[in-house]
Amino acid sequence: MNIGFAIPIPVVMIFKRNGITGAYWALLVLVVFVSSAATYYVVPGRQVVTVTTTLSTNNAVTSKTVGTVMTSSSTSKAFTTNASILGLNPIAIYGQASLSVVTIEGVQMSITGNETVLGSGFVTAFDGGFYIVTNFHVVNEVVSPTVTFSDGDAYLASVVGTDPYVDLAIVSVQAPLAEFHPLKIGNSSQLVVGEPVVAIGNPYGLSGSMTFGIISQLGRTLTESLAGNFAIADVIQFSAPINPGNSGGPLLNADGIVFGITTAVVTSSQGVGFAIPSNVISRELPGLIATGHYTLHSLLGILGTDMNFQLAQLQGTNITYGILLENVTTGGPADTAGLKAGDKVVEVQGGEYVIGGDIIVALNGTKVVDLDALSSYLQEKTVPGQTLVVQFVRSGQLETVNLVLGTRPPPPSS
Repeated sequence: MNIGFAIPIPVVMIFKRNGITGAYWALLVLVVFVSSAATYYVVPGRQVVTVTTTLSTNNAVTSKTVGTVMTSSSTSKAFTTNASILGLNPIAIYGQASLSVVTIEGVQMSITGNETVLGSGFVTAFDGGFYIVTNFHVVNEVVSPTVTFSDGDAYLASVVGTDPYVDLAIVSVQAPLAEFHPLKIGNSSQLVVGEPVVAIGNPYGLSGSMTFGIISQLGRTLTESLAGNFAIADVIQFSAPINPGNSGGPLLNADGIVFGITTAVVTSSQGVGFAIPSNVISRELPGLIATGHYTLHSLLGILGTDMNFQLAQLQGTNITYGILLENVTTGGPADTAGLKAGDKVVEVQGGEYVIGGDIIVALNGTKVVDLDALSSYLQEKTVPGQTLVVQFVRSGQLETVNLVLGTRPPPPSS
């Protein structure tokens, strides 16, 4: 289904070594200096390192203590395990989950030259084997990918399956069994706004970094050129800071269970990140491993925009929610079912819209507030060939039609 989108093209969250500015290295040196200054020796061979959450504002770093780690020459460790934030214990979660997080590295070729690309991933178990879950854009057109585990051991890897429509890839690596520490994948439909989460990944190549935040919204949609500008639907929005290199890393709840894969941020945003929901992994993992592809994305065959008060006024209706159809693909499912697009271009608050078309307000009796809701419903609740009962408003009248969903074409990058 090709539709309008709520959020513009996201920033790709992989890290390319070429072109790193001097400012980045200066910042890295500053961080190392501050970390060193926070170290105090209590007895020879033993030190107490302050565990902090950090916030960078105008090149200043502030810290908040959340616990301590004792290290000694005998390598024994004792650390606070009851430090909690909103019922979440980041120290315990990191101690368990960080072993599963890997660095994925490879060479991406382009007309401007070869670039080394770094991203993140995590281990999962399926059907007696171990696999690495990551984003499609992390491995897309990457030559000779490698996977580096938390202990520093690296191995050649191969891409088993990909689905650009949800920015998902599955990677296989031949490594000793001791390297694999699989994470449990949860049911992302159980997430609620306000729930605390942590993200673990390799921002800027700094492996094993963890950040903290909350779920700030659910059911978002993203656009991605690698997905042919179809909507990546039902995306999780969260506030844990992520940066280039975090892509493919896990988003975990208070129990250390994976509920998402970090994938993107909005340019110039502060504290707004996005993750592909874990239900996508559970749904697609068997097919991606077996065939390398996933082909059950439903197609509606429309382009539309969210209704609002101004558009309702121009349409002559009091319906201010739903999706206004601006284009219906000829011969597509919506066209076959008799849905109609608009034919008059107007300007509203600096943007151009096509009015006069049908307004979709419900699918199978479920109210559709906006494009986010429509996209999420199609991804979570439907498969190609399924019949939908579509409610829409035409000329001020509520009407109903049965629509048989189609199948998206193969993604352009598959």
